[in-house]
Amino acid sequence: MEKLAVQKGFNVEEVRKDFPILHTKVYDRNLIYLDNGATAQKPQVVIDAIDTFYAKENANIHRGVHFLSQHSTGLYEEARNTIQRYINAENSYQVLFTKGTTDSINLVAFSFGELVKEGDEIIISAMEHHSNIVPWQMLCERKGAVLKVIPMSTKGELDLDAYQNMLNEKTKLVSVTHISNALGTVNPVKEMIAQAHAVGAKFLVDGAQSMQHTTVDVQDLDCDFFAFSGHKVFGPTGVGVLYGKEDVLNAMPPYQGGGDMIKTVTFEKTTYNELPHKFEAGTPNIVGGIALGTAFEYLSTFDFEAVEAYEKELLDYATAELKKIPEIEFYGEAENKVSVISFLVKGQHPYDVGSLLDKLGIAVRTGHHCAQPVMDFYSIPGTIRASFAFYNTKEEVDILITGLKRVITMLS
Repeated sequence: MEKLAVQKGFNVEEVRKDFPILHTKVYDRNLIYLDNGATAQKPQVVIDAIDTFYAKENANIHRGVHFLSQHSTGLYEEARNTIQRYINAENSYQVLFTKGTTDSINLVAFSFGELVKEGDEIIISAMEHHSNIVPWQMLCERKGAVLKVIPMSTKGELDLDAYQNMLNEKTKLVSVTHISNALGTVNPVKEMIAQAHAVGAKFLVDGAQSMQHTTVDVQDLDCDFFAFSGHKVFGPTGVGVLYGKEDVLNAMPPYQGGGDMIKTVTFEKTTYNELPHKFEAGTPNIVGGIALGTAFEYLSTFDFEAVEAYEKELLDYATAELKKIPEIEFYGEAENKVSVISFLVKGQHPYDVGSLLDKLGIAVRTGHHCAQPVMDFYSIPGTIRASFAFYNTKEEVDILITGLKRVITMLS
């Protein structure tokens, strides 16, 4: 795509012009989209990249000598380079394309998991998404390892003293979410990584909810793995990234076998390809990778200090307005959090509230948000989650507040 100029400051009305779906209607009402924690909407440049590829550039990559194959390969690898620069990885081959965060975590759980022995310990936290729980349970069952869980407080903050006490010479890996999808809590992963490294453990950061809200520098964090999904960062579904430190990735066996991940194949022996191809078996989601690169080119045009300040202002405004409604109960009030508000209407099931808000054109999430242990901790069936992106506005918050008041009256 053509290089976009870096914007100064932040103007939400200008940003909204980039996202065509924000100007659509549902039930003859303007769409108020507050489900960004589930998936973010796509700017026109990403949509155009997908259309252009299939209309003018489509070919398989890494194998062909003809023009379209070479051209597509160049686009795909340049997308990898774009993402490398954005997250400040040392080398582009440390950026592995996957299907998404879930696939990335499963890759580590299987491949790094082959290095885990009976009695080794894996640490996760009480606020994890199911995708950062189940793969580790499967690994521990397979290898005879022990899974430990960092507890959290009712405010939705991890008990860091308990975490420090859990770490020991048996700890093989820690895997913790950067930002909770259910509560919005921002965890101090840089500090936690340093503590894990002090006992020789590796650290995976689940960045599914952080890339779209803040800048991420994997070298500064010093994480061993960092996973995220394309669709959360204004890119396509079905594509994501796993960053890994070179020495760790080289020590791991491949996750899957097939084309592109091999150097030589005979019936007697197969030798594996170098990074990143060693972990990218088969024909990839080519257009997904290219369009994800476009999404990061787009994100690179923003002053993220201004973005973060705007999102904090929006979160603070929404929180203050919701607190004026006496029937609202909040879940997750950490001191350091981003654009997620989880709440319930007293005496009402979240599904009923969400369904009625939908009829008013307001899209929120209801349920356990693939974080059922979090809901069990609070002894509730789920929450209503309003999750914001940088294209949301205070006017949309006002419509949410008006809608909630109407729904509460209807259900009373």
